[in-house]
Amino acid sequence: MAAINIRLSDEKYERLKKLAKAKNISVNKLIEELATIALTEFDTETRFRLLASQG
Repeated sequence: MAAINIRLSDEKYERLKKLAKAKNISVNKLIEELATIALTEFDTETRFRLLASQG
């Protein structure tokens, strides 16, 4: 497992903490979920573009 450091504004970090608390998860887990969503969207778009280019 890899670790990353990201820089966020204090305001954004506080909002993420509130969101994580509302979902009853850690900020780390929230970021992991958001990354999964972003990667799924990217993979879907990539597959769509590939299929579209093949006609």
